[in-house]
Amino acid sequence: MAGKFPSDHLSAALLRETDPAAALRLFLNPPNATPSAPFRYSLRCYDRIISKHAAARLFPAMESILSGLPPAVPSSSGTGPREHLLCQVISAYGRARLPAAARRTFAHPAFPEPRTAHAVNTLLTALLACRSTLRDLLAVCRDAGISPNECTCNILMRAAAASGSLEHVRHLFDEMLLLGVSPTVATFGIMVAALCDADKLEQAFEVKEAMVRRYSVSPNASVYASLIKGLCQRRKVDAAMRLKDEMARNAELVRGSAVYGTLVRALFQVGRKDEVVGLLKEMKEMEIAPHRVVFNAMIAGLCEDERDPGAALAVLDDMQKHGCKPDGVSYSTLVAGLCKLGKWRDAAELVKDMPRQGFPPDVVTYRMLFDGLCAAGEFHEANKVLGDMLVKGFAPRMDGARKFVEGVEKEGDAVLLESVLCGLAKVNALESGGWEKAVSGVFNDRAKLRLEKQLESIRFT
Repeated sequence: MAGKFPSDHLSAALLRETDPAAALRLFLNPPNATPSAPFRYSLRCYDRIISKHAAARLFPAMESILSGLPPAVPSSSGTGPREHLLCQVISAYGRARLPAAARRTFAHPAFPEPRTAHAVNTLLTALLACRSTLRDLLAVCRDAGISPNECTCNILMRAAAASGSLEHVRHLFDEMLLLGVSPTVATFGIMVAALCDADKLEQAFEVKEAMVRRYSVSPNASVYASLIKGLCQRRKVDAAMRLKDEMARNAELVRGSAVYGTLVRALFQVGRKDEVVGLLKEMKEMEIAPHRVVFNAMIAGLCEDERDPGAALAVLDDMQKHGCKPDGVSYSTLVAGLCKLGKWRDAAELVKDMPRQGFPPDVVTYRMLFDGLCAAGEFHEANKVLGDMLVKGFAPRMDGARKFVEGVEKEGDAVLLESVLCGLAKVNALESGGWEKAVSGVFNDRAKLRLEKQLESIRFT
């Protein structure tokens, strides 16, 4: 009965349970519950079980639980525990790239009307993560009938920037001012980043000056990072260094090391690698722990600019000494660099050793190795890598697959080509024109007929 096992005890038990399936069994069958005395679930119990299933992306079970929520009581403000739950579910669908489900949840009858700006902004953020268009996001705002706040405007500006439309970014900023909504540092960060991405660096610096002079908003680390990146892309490294020094006057702005990673990469690109040591020393003096972005910049510089894979491999060891775990970018950059220098055996060994280092190769790393082997004409080795990729559910890029088939075809190895085409067919990794050209160009009639039958069986299974 409810008195013997109150809902707060169930809530605590659900919080402790790590297995979503076990948590659901506990939720559906709480101890001491009987048909004659139905268990009275608190909203916190629903919050626990729904949150747990949302995090695990067990959406069918989550939807079933949602349908069991008692009818919502209309609220004058729309805020409260239910809105928190609503936003959690919407965000989960956004992370899972399920925009239709996020929209459906926003209108779910289990949550009271009216919707607040916070709920609208959560939906907009989820849709933006799903790469919905600016038009779709504007339609959500229009249909919700809620006055936008600064967060709403910033989300819409991010969508405009993502679409590459500076005109829409500027228009939304003007609309923001007309609505009486004050721009925040995030607003200016979006504008500066969009201008830098469009190589309008002079205008980006004008925005930086205006945000201080006209709006009394100081630039944050994001604003400086965009400007420094823009200067480095133009190879104006000295100007980027001066801007970094300006940024460093506020110690809070340089706690992260992303800006230093950008500068390290730029120094390698302009042939000034000796100055990297000075930057690393400066980071140490300012007690800035080197992040993997700095190490990855060094790896890229040593591989691509200095053509010194041995030194790049040493950086990988330094990362681990500093307690900084390499990531996919670290390994992919090394693999690509080794392959470009003709050291494909070392690249293959590195990929083979990655699981032992606690970082199984991802699809990007495999593609780097696969493309490198094809470029080196090592098609039999590339076919072995393709086999490993297929086992893991990975596929080469269309362009890489096409070059692979063309290389095998030139060698006239019908047996290898048959194996290659069957493998690529399983992951649909070659355009139809490539199939026809490869099949018709090298096989005799009997081999061609056998391959065609194999390909058809793959397509229909």
